[in-house]
Amino acid sequence: MTIKSYIWFDLGYTLVYKPRETVYQAFLRENGIERSLEEIELAYHLTDKQFMREYPRILGSNDEYYFPWYLGVLNYRMKVSFRLQEQYKRLENIEQNQRYRWQLYPFVIDVLERLKKRGLRIGLISNWDQSARVLLEEHGLTSYFDQLVISSEVGFEKPSALIFQHAFKLAGVTAQQCIYVGDNYYDDVVGCSQIGLDTVLINRFGKSGLEEIDHTPILDSIASLPEWLNKNNLTGAHHYGN
Repeated sequence: MTIKSYIWFDLGYTLVYKPRETVYQAFLRENGIERSLEEIELAYHLTDKQFMREYPRILGSNDEYYFPWYLGVLNYRMKVSFRLQEQYKRLENIEQNQRYRWQLYPFVIDVLERLKKRGLRIGLISNWDQSARVLLEEHGLTSYFDQLVISSEVGFEKPSALIFQHAFKLAGVTAQQCIYVGDNYYDDVVGCSQIGLDTVLINRFGKSGLEEIDHTPILDSIASLPEWLNKNNLTGAHHYGN
């Protein structure tokens, strides 16, 4: 890899997440089943990766279209069985009671501040609907980004090369000056490889769910990104202390 001056990020499950595992755990408890959050998190992770691999972009579609189907796979991994439509409706009710919403990973602000402090430019390239800017504003993220490229606004989505090319044009950079950080191999790594954009893949469970691919680097979260950039000397003289 060559020296980088611009870091582009994905949004969902790279910077923000939904506490869906606690909702599922509450549902199981209502049905007399006790499972750890760690077990549920791994089951969600593996189900996500299966859908990313076998049904590209379906996870970004309307929940009503795919989620009962997704639940069936998730339940299979958890070795439980329910009437899927009834389960889906009850999970929605629990979400409403818990004020379920996208949350910021606790390390995100620190990482972005460390990158900005060293003069790197930061951008977002995300497959997201019209709520993206509101979400970023709610979590105090907007000011950290030099460019925001959101699929619902520009008319292209990952893995199309067009969304990355549009981002480069806005930022006045080339692919060789940039690195992309995201959690979906099939949208992010495959999309970036079309245009020579280096990619850091986020996968919190190591290689789990990604056994069929051969890609480096894989980090468990963006918390370790500054150190990884330092170790590989990818930002020239920039170094990222605390």
